[in-house]
Amino acid sequence: MSVGSATGGPRPRVVAVVGPTAAGKTELAVDLAAAVGAEIVSVDSRQVYRRLDVGTAKPSSALRVRVPHHLLDVVEPDEPYDAARFQREAREAVAGIVARGRSALLCGGSGFYLRALTEGLCPAPPADAALRTVLAREIEERGVAALHDELRAVDPASAERVSPNDAVRITRALEVARLSGRPLSEWQSAHRFSDRPYELLVFVLSPPVAVLDRRIAARSAEMWKAGVLDETRAVLEAGFAPSLPPLQAMGYREAQSVLAGTMSVEEAIRAMTLDTRRYAKRQRTWFRRLEDAVWIDGGEPAASLLHRVRRFLEEGRESPGE
Repeated sequence: MSVGSATGGPRPRVVAVVGPTAAGKTELAVDLAAAVGAEIVSVDSRQVYRRLDVGTAKPSSALRVRVPHHLLDVVEPDEPYDAARFQREAREAVAGIVARGRSALLCGGSGFYLRALTEGLCPAPPADAALRTVLAREIEERGVAALHDELRAVDPASAERVSPNDAVRITRALEVARLSGRPLSEWQSAHRFSDRPYELLVFVLSPPVAVLDRRIAARSAEMWKAGVLDETRAVLEAGFAPSLPPLQAMGYREAQSVLAGTMSVEEAIRAMTLDTRRYAKRQRTWFRRLEDAVWIDGGEPAASLLHRVRRFLEEGRESPGE
C-alpha cells in the first residue's frame, strides 16, 4: 500500500493479513510470521476481551506459542475499549517489535481498527463514560435495533455501514452525534487519514463467496461444539451484564437466547451463520477501499506469498531512507 509520511524519515515496513471472518487469516499469518521471524499484532475488535475465546475465534495456545501475539486478552468484557486506545497500544506493540529487530505482522478482520493503526483517527469527540453508560442502559431497555433506527435518523451514512446488531459501533456513532451535534460520518469525511507511520504490504484473504459461506457454516457449528454456550454462561455467572457490547456480538447474542429458552441450539446456529455471512460481506466491502492491497483467495502457493513478504521486508532493510 502506498503511503505518505507527515513527519518524513524512514518508516517501519509492516505486513498485514486481513479479510473477512473465517477466511483463514490466522493460519496464514502464523505461517508467514514464523517463516520470517515476525510477531503478530491482532487487529480484531473482539479478541481484546478476556474470557471471550471460543466466540471470538482467538488463536489457539499452540499458535501463540509458535508466534508471539499482541493485543489479545487486553481488557475484561465490561472495560471500555475503543479505536483510540487500540491505536495507541498497537503502535506501542509495533514499536517494541521493531526495537527488538523483528518485523510486525498485522492480522485481523476489523477494518476500522486497521485504519486507526495505519492511517490515523478523525478528531471526533473522545469517548464519554457517562454517555456510554446511558447508551448501554438504552440498549438493555430498548434493544440494539432501536438504537440503530435512531442512528439511521441522525446519521444515515454511518447507519448504512454499521450492522443493526453492532452495539459497539452504533454506540460510538450515537455518542459522537449526541456530544457534538454532528454526524460521525461528517467528521470522518472531513478527515484525510494522513497519519501513516508505516510502509505496508497488505494481503486481503478473501476466498470465493461459496467457499467462504461453507467455512462460515462449519465454523458456526464448530463454535457450539467447542463450548460457546458454556463460555457465555460462565461470563454471565461471573456477573457481567448481558447487554455489554462484546456480549451482544455474534455467537454470544445467540447463546444468550438459548440460555433464556427463546431459541434452540439449531436455530442459534442458523442465526449465527446468517449474521456472520452478512458481516463477512460488509468486511469485503470495507477492504475494497484499501489502496494497492493484494487480494488472494487462499489458493496461492505458500512459497510465492512468502517470497513476496521477504522481498518487501528486505527492501526496507536495504533502503532504510526510502
